[in-house]
Amino acid sequence: MKLIPAAALAAALLAGCASMYAQTPAKVADGVLVGPNDMTLYTFDKDTAGSGKSACNGGCATNWPPFTASSSDKASGDYTMITRDDGKMQWAVKGKPLYYWSKDAKPGDKTGDGFLKLWHAATP
Repeated sequence: MKLIPAAALAAALLAGCASMYAQTPAKVADGVLVGPNDMTLYTFDKDTAGSGKSACNGGCATNWPPFTASSSDKASGDYTMITRDDGKMQWAVKGKPLYYWSKDAKPGDKTGDGFLKLWHAATP
């Protein structure tokens, strides 16, 4: 019988546990959620949390591109996915779909926050 050194066993266990927890699709920067590209994410007041639907489609989605998820992504914690009218998957936080704003030019921009009193920078 071959014994495994304690350090090797611990490393193997930790690696296995880490893979059990999916990373969140967004992170927090300057108090708001940002996507992997570090651009601000937004929520829309016309979306109903937990409905599994987006109220922003067509031309709206041109100005407010959805924060899309891939078929291999997995929901985790407050992050879930909805299926959009076009069949694509979109990330949601606490049941609210997440969007980018086409007018934000660089990471840190929040020019969509408060737009028409309907759009808000997403918070954790």
